[in-house]
Amino acid sequence: MNPAPTPWPRVAATVALLTLIISVLLTAFAWPAARSAVHDVPIAVAGPPAATAQVTAALAKNRPGAFEVTAVADTAAAEAAIKNREVYGAIDLTTGSPQVLTASAASPVVAQTLQAVATALAASPATTAGAPATTAVPVRDVVPLPADDPRGTGLAAAALPMVLGGMLAAVLLTARVRGTGRKVAGALGYAVLGGLAMAAILQFWLGSLEGDYLANSGVMALSLAATALTILGFESLLGTAGFGLGAVIMMLLGNPLSGATSAPEMLPGWSGTVGQFLPPGAASTLLRSVAFFDGNGALRPLVVLFAWLAAGALLCLVSGLRSTRRAGVDEAAEQSRPVAVPA
Repeated sequence: MNPAPTPWPRVAATVALLTLIISVLLTAFAWPAARSAVHDVPIAVAGPPAATAQVTAALAKNRPGAFEVTAVADTAAAEAAIKNREVYGAIDLTTGSPQVLTASAASPVVAQTLQAVATALAASPATTAGAPATTAVPVRDVVPLPADDPRGTGLAAAALPMVLGGMLAAVLLTARVRGTGRKVAGALGYAVLGGLAMAAILQFWLGSLEGDYLANSGVMALSLAATALTILGFESLLGTAGFGLGAVIMMLLGNPLSGATSAPEMLPGWSGTVGQFLPPGAASTLLRSVAFFDGNGALRPLVVLFAWLAAGALLCLVSGLRSTRRAGVDEAAEQSRPVAVPA
């Protein structure tokens, strides 16, 4: 006998739920991209106080809220601020004729924005110290991206696989491995091998990374481990719902708010700041710091990733202890059960 058709109200409820889900997905991924803009991006202005004040005022007037300006003494101080990841670039007025310093390795999008600022400076006689208004303002990339990937495409594209890799590990380990300790060991082993493989592809094949290969591998391994252990911890306590919670945090929030394709400061409102405290955003920032800036600016994202990893490991430990205690109670109850003696 064929089962009765599903009632129409349930069909309508399912359609409504699917519509809600796709709307949330679209909002999560499209909102940060559509509302991305330059606001509060830290830059430096180097040169005499009078000149730096003039340019700072011009920036505030022509692009209000776009930049957070720090005045520094000279070119060396501006370059140091860029290399220490304190600013994304600088306007250098030290020699009288302005030049713009960028760091495409920190953010190609911000570097392009500063190139537009250079064009605006060239059109402004007030900032060219007597030079003709048509004089082009030179732009110098202090920390460039690799020649094999000058737009940073490979590095930006790696953000999603790092998230998916950690999520996939949690799902497969839960389905194929029994025992909390073995799952944790599997996640850590996978993170090490996965980090080595991903860094090798990006650095030796695609040419998207520079710096020390093992350090880059360590960053990617830490990202995979933090994601995988967190989701394993959620699953161990909440069951299947833990996968959903992990997907929301890592994929629905973490990936679009990571700023990997632009910069955290370019995301709308508070979202860029929040994204830096989630594994995808922290991993992206940490990888740039290690690969291109000699580890400068790495402390905060490193702490964030280790905190997520430790939290996931702690959740797994709590679940494992709970399972062990429950098994001990069941075994004691079984042993204390009276044995029936045949008549």
